[in-house]
Amino acid sequence: MAVFLDTNILLYSISTAPDEADKRERARALLDRDDGVLSVQVLQEFYVQATWASGPEPLSHETAAGLIRAWLRFRIQDNTVSILKRTLEITAAHGFSFWDRAVIAAAHATGCGELYSEDLSHGRIVDGVTIVNPFR
Repeated sequence: MAVFLDTNILLYSISTAPDEADKRERARALLDRDDGVLSVQVLQEFYVQATWASGPEPLSHETAAGLIRAWLRFRIQDNTVSILKRTLEITAAHGFSFWDRAVIAAAHATGCGELYSEDLSHGRIVDGVTIVNPFR
């Protein structure tokens, strides 16, 4: 079954911070899989965070765009009206931000049973998608 990868997986894969070496290796292992799924939103978030001028080591546009092109080998969920509707149906009562709910909606739309993310509640099942923190 396909697995959905959140933005933090992409960001850890390029980290050069010594204290994030284990996370970097785990993130790269996830990106080596053939069953990963991303969304346009995740790729957009990656670009913004990775090129942010105030970040620890911002990437150039060319480098970030090259990584995104490489990750287009994965199945990509577009931002669609149906994703927006599903995002709105996953109520704020779940305690997630709108953007996190949009990631969950994209994972659900692609039929992913698991969403790999450090930022969400490990083990929680939302809309049939199990959230997995791969860095635990």
